[in-house]
Amino acid sequence: MNPYLDIVFRSIAIYLFMVIVLRIFGKKQLSQLNTADVILILLISNSVQNAMVGNNTSLYGGMVAALALFVVNFIFKKVMSKSNFIRELVQDTPEILIHDGKIAFATIAKLGITNEELLEAMREHGVEYYKDVKLAMFEIDGSISIISGDKNLRQSHHKRKIHKTLGTLNN
Repeated sequence: MNPYLDIVFRSIAIYLFMVIVLRIFGKKQLSQLNTADVILILLISNSVQNAMVGNNTSLYGGMVAALALFVVNFIFKKVMSKSNFIRELVQDTPEILIHDGKIAFATIAKLGITNEELLEAMREHGVEYYKDVKLAMFEIDGSISIISGDKNLRQSHHKRKIHKTLGTLNN
């Protein structure tokens, strides 16, 4: 087999493997990276490099692997935009955190969102109390969107991306 074609197949296999692993372990964790996450990404990239290029450490081998990743990513995004099945398979759905001032404790616990993270997102949207939140959503990109019921509060389009941690929500 052509060594460059071998790199293409290996790179596509690693890409698909990473999509599956991120779906299993939670892509929301990548919405805001801490030091441990950066270290993990660096180690993963180093560990899969040889799986993609094999013994070919040439400039062309690296360029072929990178090009294959760009192409498969482009195609994958196009397929996701056209196929609800693939999109639902790969992406999570938005989750309601607060509705009409009532906190969805089970959802917040399941997502591992701490009280501090929720309060910080509320402050960033100009909301002081839970009871003033009409709707708070944990979006598919890992951000928290908040709509307040008070028309006098500033309207903010800022989204707070959080890093999922294990924690409890305290009132």
